[in-house]
Amino acid sequence: MVGQLSVSGTGGTRTIRAAISRGAGRPLSIETLEIDGPRDYEVLVRIVASGICHTDIDCCESGGSGAVVLGHEGAGVVVEVGRAVTGVRQGDHVVLSYQSCGRCDACTQGRPTDCADFWRLNFGFERLDGTSAYAAGGVRGHFFGQSSFATHALATERNIVKVDKALPLALLAPLGCGLQTGAGTVMNSLAVKRDQSIAIFGVGVVGLAAVMAARIVGASPIIAVDVRPKRLALARELGATHAIDSRKAEVGTRIARITGNGIDHVVEGTGDAALSRMGRELLNPDGRMGLLTGGMEADLPGGRKVLSIIQGDAVPQQFIPHLIALWQSGDFPFDRLIRFYDFGEINRAIADAKRGRTIKPVLRMGDPD
Repeated sequence: MVGQLSVSGTGGTRTIRAAISRGAGRPLSIETLEIDGPRDYEVLVRIVASGICHTDIDCCESGGSGAVVLGHEGAGVVVEVGRAVTGVRQGDHVVLSYQSCGRCDACTQGRPTDCADFWRLNFGFERLDGTSAYAAGGVRGHFFGQSSFATHALATERNIVKVDKALPLALLAPLGCGLQTGAGTVMNSLAVKRDQSIAIFGVGVVGLAAVMAARIVGASPIIAVDVRPKRLALARELGATHAIDSRKAEVGTRIARITGNGIDHVVEGTGDAALSRMGRELLNPDGRMGLLTGGMEADLPGGRKVLSIIQGDAVPQQFIPHLIALWQSGDFPFDRLIRFYDFGEINRAIADAKRGRTIKPVLRMGDPD
């Protein structure tokens, strides 16, 4: 494990360690670099742990953004705050999530996933004013307003959630994206009701979070679809009433047999065009399908809708504490999905996730204290 590195520097810079992606398909290298200290509205967080999301892996494989620091499921301890920050202070434990501007109409109306600058703030590798705290290091950061594959990250009050210091901070890291997206899709975006039917295409971490959320809201039946038997078995343990191996069964026929007709809701997380088309065809009148890997929204006959969903339409400061409470009550056992790796094992963790050996890899950078 990479030890806790003291934040130090002369003037306005801080010395940190970060895992840098330097090109498509190349292993990440953990290097020392300098970043600027927090601006008035920023918070410097010592990262204790960071989940690895498939979005991180996709960015590593595409390599289209140059030398960058990825990571967007961080959790850690506040070590420095800007002069305008009022919601957290040094020593607070926080979970990091996606970034939003806080000024546009969507943000002021409580819909940060619809932020007018969402894509630039989360995928632009720079602050909204075009500056970068990583300029002196020759790399780009600010990924999802955090770049948490590092010993330290800069965030803002818009994308941090203060949590109880008694909680296991490293375990909470993946709540900031994947788990929030899966559960939020069911609870917020689709607003699934008791006794409504739902099919979940793809039961990786996001899909399994959706399965658990569907059980919590009382959906029935809950149908998990995947190609990996072990994940289907876990989906059954976590709340799915039925599991379909799409390599061995005609999914549409099986779903129709299970429900007696069509399906009220579909969560499509595979990106498979054939499954997406089938999901549309299976929808009952007024049914909803949520696309988690991008795609066109559509209004279909009979009041059916196809939605392109970002982050489960969750407001992190409200939804992450809700998920923590559900975990504490035993209703959302997301800890069963997690395998921890030391920071220096980041490339092995990514390889294990790609091969399906690990559902949710989480990197440990250091201890909370």
